[in-house]
Amino acid sequence: MTRMREDIRNVFKQDPAARSTMEVVLTYPGLHAVWMHRLAHRMWKMNLHLAARMLSQFSRFLTGIEIHPGATIGRRFFIDHGMGVVIGETAIIGDDVTLFQGVTLGGTGKETGKRHPTLGNGVLVSAGARVLGDITIGDSSKIGASSVVLKDVPSNATVVGIPGRVVIQDGIKVDAPLDHQLPDPVRECQERVELELEQLKREIERIQGGHRHDTTLQQHDRKKGTV
Repeated sequence: MTRMREDIRNVFKQDPAARSTMEVVLTYPGLHAVWMHRLAHRMWKMNLHLAARMLSQFSRFLTGIEIHPGATIGRRFFIDHGMGVVIGETAIIGDDVTLFQGVTLGGTGKETGKRHPTLGNGVLVSAGARVLGDITIGDSSKIGASSVVLKDVPSNATVVGIPGRVVIQDGIKVDAPLDHQLPDPVRECQERVELELEQLKREIERIQGGHRHDTTLQQHDRKKGTV
């Protein structure tokens, strides 16, 4: 019960929209997911793997948050909004960590053993970010929204981009050019239109050239007939 009270107090600390204890207990899916994970994790460590997975699946159905029962999670873990959060089997999460909706702590292949991220204390991962592989995110670091992080991140850093790059370290801005390597749909559409216009231009020239040739032959035939 002490841990549960601590979790509730942490919600009030993290979310200014929280108004009452009853509201938090009944309507915060992130809190429900954390509580059910604790029970599922105990089952997992007791080798009750099927029961643990079934409880995890029920939690996923109820909250929209998927936490593998094998994941290790510290105290005062806060999931804000929560829908679409995925936490893999070998992930390790420290104390006072916050995740927003759509975050994935995933693997990068089919390897066994430690294959998911380790998040230090006080880490914040913003909405839609992907932290992949057996990497370590240092204490008090922040991952920007929709970033894809594939390498270790030092403590007290801010990471953004695809792939993720450190842009702030210990409060000092780092000169790191960003190459998101994302497709530009507007540019792609423009290039397709230009290509189609060029093809259409060539087709018109071909048709006009054939028409001029036919006209020349007709004129030549008429002259021969006149002669």
